[in-house]
Amino acid sequence: MEPLYRASGPVASVALDTTRTTEDAAHEIALRWRRLREDLAGQGADTATLEALDRVVGGTKGIPGPQGEALFAAGGEILGAYTLPRPPSADRAVWLPIPDTTELVTELDDWISYVVAAVDREGADIYGYPPHGGPTTERHFSGATLHIQKVRGGYYANKIYHRRSELVWWQNAAGIAEEVEAAANEVRADVVFAGGDERARGMLREHLSERTQNLLIELSGGSRADAGAMADLRQAVDEGVRETAAALRSGLVLDFNDDLKRDGRAVQGLSLTVEVLRTAQAQKLLMNAGGDRPELWAAADDPMDLAHEHDMLVAPSGAFTAPASAVLLRAATASGATFTRLDNPGDAADGVGAMLRFTMET
Repeated sequence: MEPLYRASGPVASVALDTTRTTEDAAHEIALRWRRLREDLAGQGADTATLEALDRVVGGTKGIPGPQGEALFAAGGEILGAYTLPRPPSADRAVWLPIPDTTELVTELDDWISYVVAAVDREGADIYGYPPHGGPTTERHFSGATLHIQKVRGGYYANKIYHRRSELVWWQNAAGIAEEVEAAANEVRADVVFAGGDERARGMLREHLSERTQNLLIELSGGSRADAGAMADLRQAVDEGVRETAAALRSGLVLDFNDDLKRDGRAVQGLSLTVEVLRTAQAQKLLMNAGGDRPELWAAADDPMDLAHEHDMLVAPSGAFTAPASAVLLRAATASGATFTRLDNPGDAADGVGAMLRFTMET
């Protein structure tokens, strides 16, 4: 997120539903953007910045189905444009002294690192996805094909070909496993999805290390030669990624609750979270994107100078107010704190809290 905070002056932050499921989707997206554009202009956005957004708005046109986008612009330039796998909860555009990355980071929290392997008895197509939308890695393995197809013949001929075919499948599975291991290590995968031929998936599992076997989730479908089957695999993977991310978040919430019971390891509530961000004590910010939190004051030049009241700032000159979530995320980014979404606002007082880098003295 750091590049988004380098711009000086007001920033336009846009969250837009760019779903393409109907023939007139492009027209519907244009109408939604027109309303947001008028809203930004009413908030004071300059013409150059609005025109810069005009040039990029509209989502990924070649991909059908539900999607959204998060856009950031200032001074007539695009600071960032992100495609979201799901539409935002509501179309929204704000013109603030800082970017409001709330919609983006809550979506990024579902972007775990993972590997997808579409396998058959001859080879595999393997894709590695690092966390937070980093560059995708791609591997393709083509093994031996001799004896893959069994032939008609007598009893002994069939038996020989069967044994040779089994050996080739086994050798191919070993080669595929090496590539899957390499992909998983490269992206530090939280989970590995394997689709395609059922027998090939079983052989792959047998060749994987114990650690990678524990990460493996087998999915039906996903033939390498069938575009429709690959689309079904992609949908199953998306669902698996969301489920895995939710499970990881649940584990972090349990850790957070445990730390709350130990003095000085975690805090909850807006006031205490502001305090630990001011002093760079927060290791992880946990926040529910919703809720009715008051706006916070923030210094123009120091992201970690934030407070409930103007006169509590260290450098109040040029200070501004902005939604609490935007100010908290700016401070967390500046201090190197990571972020985890709280799906349930009741998981912390005021729907916000922090796990600390070191035990806080009481």
